[in-house]
Amino acid sequence: MARILIVEDEVNIAELVKYNLIKSGYSADYEVNGNTAYERILAEKPDAVILDRMLPEMDGLEICRLLRQNEDTRLLPIIMITARSEEIDRIVGLEVGADDYVTKPFSVKELVARVKAHLRRTTWIEQESAQENKLIRGGLTIYPEKYEAKLGEKMLDLTTKEFQLLYLLAQNEGKCITRERILDSIWGYQYHGDTRTVDVHIRHLRQKIELEPATIAIETMRGVGYRFKSRYAR
Repeated sequence: MARILIVEDEVNIAELVKYNLIKSGYSADYEVNGNTAYERILAEKPDAVILDRMLPEMDGLEICRLLRQNEDTRLLPIIMITARSEEIDRIVGLEVGADDYVTKPFSVKELVARVKAHLRRTTWIEQESAQENKLIRGGLTIYPEKYEAKLGEKMLDLTTKEFQLLYLLAQNEGKCITRERILDSIWGYQYHGDTRTVDVHIRHLRQKIELEPATIAIETMRGVGYRFKSRYAR
């Protein structure tokens, strides 16, 4: 049974989300304090975290940033909740490492669906890795079962979503993968036209893989999506 920790200082919201997660078959609990929540995450290592942005003592952005810097929690699925609906505020959450975001007021059913989708993405990688021990593209080697990727001799420091995104694109080398297909494959649901999440993750991924001299690249297909390309065969 997957364990979900809700970090939300509005108790009525936390209780409602907890009830619906338990009803959907998960083990769920919540914390209302940022510092306490951070320590609990490190100690208990839940399978996913629903994280409010505004919290007492330590805010959600700082918690997310610290979790991504910690080797034990860098792959932890994090869904951030924010009362701010402006695009720049949502992007900030993604920039510090959140896998997803939901703005208040939100549909609890949609939030639960997103949790299910993120947990299901992990299963997708595990199923793929049962058939393929590693994938080589140019100077890039991907190890699906370990959630690891190496460029040359350097191990890449990737979040869960960055790894899944790189793996999807590398599997389809030379093909244009639309933003909509990426959303459906990696996030598992539709964003109703909002593909900014994909663009932010692509930018982060490019910063980590496009070294000089470059051996691989992620090309932008304007208005459509992205294409993975190797610089040389191996």
